Amino acid sequence: MTLLNGPRTRRRRLGVAAAAGGLLTALLTAWPATAIPDPGDAPPARTQVSDRTEAQVRAAIADGEIPAQDQIVHSANLTPLANIPKDALPGTNSDLAFQGRYAYAGNYDGFRVFDISDPKSPKTVAQVLCPGSQNDVSVSGDLLFLSTDSSRSDASCNSTTQPATEKSSWEGMKVFDISDKANPRYVAAVETACGSHTHTLVPKRDNVYIYVSSYSPNAAYPDCQPPHDGISVIKVPRKAPEKAAVVGFPVLFPGDGPDGGGNPGAPTNPGVSKTTGCHDLTVLPSEDLAAGACMGDGILFSIKDPEHPKVIDQVQDNVNFAFWHSATFNRNAKKVVFTDELGGGVGATCNAATGPDKGADGIYDIVGRGEHRKLVFRGYYKIPRHQADTENCVAHNGSLIPVAGRDIMVQAWYQGGVSVWEFTDSAHPKEIAYFERGPLTTDKLTVGGSWSAYWYNGYIYSNDIAKGLDVLKLTDRRTDPARRIHLRELNVQTQPDYFD
Repeated sequence: MTLLNGPRTRRRRLGVAAAAGGLLTALLTAWPATAIPDPGDAPPARTQVSDRTEAQVRAAIADGEIPAQDQIVHSANLTPLANIPKDALPGTNSDLAFQGRYAYAGNYDGFRVFDISDPKSPKTVAQVLCPGSQNDVSVSGDLLFLSTDSSRSDASCNSTTQPATEKSSWEGMKVFDISDKANPRYVAAVETACGSHTHTLVPKRDNVYIYVSSYSPNAAYPDCQPPHDGISVIKVPRKAPEKAAVVGFPVLFPGDGPDGGGNPGAPTNPGVSKTTGCHDLTVLPSEDLAAGACMGDGILFSIKDPEHPKVIDQVQDNVNFAFWHSATFNRNAKKVVFTDELGGGVGATCNAATGPDKGADGIYDIVGRGEHRKLVFRGYYKIPRHQADTENCVAHNGSLIPVAGRDIMVQAWYQGGVSVWEFTDSAHPKEIAYFERGPLTTDKLTVGGSWSAYWYNGYIYSNDIAKGLDVLKLTDRRTDPARRIHLRELNVQTQPDYFD
């Protein structure tokens, strides 16, 4: 591991403010638990590193090249306002959704509801214990949706882990009524093939459609058979969510062979994931468009008919992308940013050995019109600071910051922290702000850091795997106009037309 020299050595050029602590915290009341957290959904175990690596990490800290363990550093234009630690839910923190003055934070053990009317002091409204990774969360009206992608004994919130080889095992979508924010009520469950790793809402007037992303089928799994080259579509009637049901399974990668038509992976494409489904989809309802990050492929498709999406273009990057993870459109649907989750989110890949193009974002322009549109690669973006080899770090979940005339987004990088960056010039992206903590450990590779970092109504909210909810304030002339835009609801994977 090289930390001392090179073009990507950690350098503080944005006007660093650093503090070992001092963030606002709040003493919060836990919502009564109804189940016991399940160790079957625990994050990966810590991995011991070599004595040499440990010595290099400690030396880099001593020399000031990386922050000290748990030390907070940030650019002068990105100020931490609050941190709310974990409470009744000890598992891995995951995705975020927003509605009015509330934030909903997923956790492998359930989900937490915050009142964020005062961003400097969020308050816990409810904590619902309902184990089942990843518990990615989204909201629409009075309904909350939760993804379960771990094999469970049943669909209840008292379920335990059970092998996927057993036919009775359950994975899929859970639906809660959140009309009373302090008392979410579990109202429906829908089993889906291979579970629900992530999901994306396509809201309609009377119904909510859910695109369920899942992958990695196995002939030994009764409910997850290969080739599994599509997505499950669930229809949820708003007035009768208990009638939610799968209405289709559109195949996005048709093929004649047993492996379907997606990226074959190794040995044809060494180091690239074989496509056996999708990891994440982002829809842009105002344009009837969706972008899919599907393991070994990136796709652009039409959702004019939400039950029958149609692929417009399909691209691969068999040189630098290992696992297509997520997607974000720019403000006028002329670009898509795809992320590469090299190492599955548990590896130390923000270092000189990995380089600037792997584990990065890929920026694609959308050229052409209608069904003839194409995804054209323009450039990569990766945070310009090396992390220690004890820090998992790779491109992860982010959202657009709505600024007319510019393409700017905020993004989570696990222990690489939170990065705000501009890609108005697709070929020359640049960072404009950052926030991060020093490594969780110096002697082991430990999973932690920001899972999701999203802009919502003037503030950045980050769900840190280990440290809890962070609230950040960005003060920059390039992004200040975005403070005037307020949304009633935000599920980042259902990307709004911010300027409508």
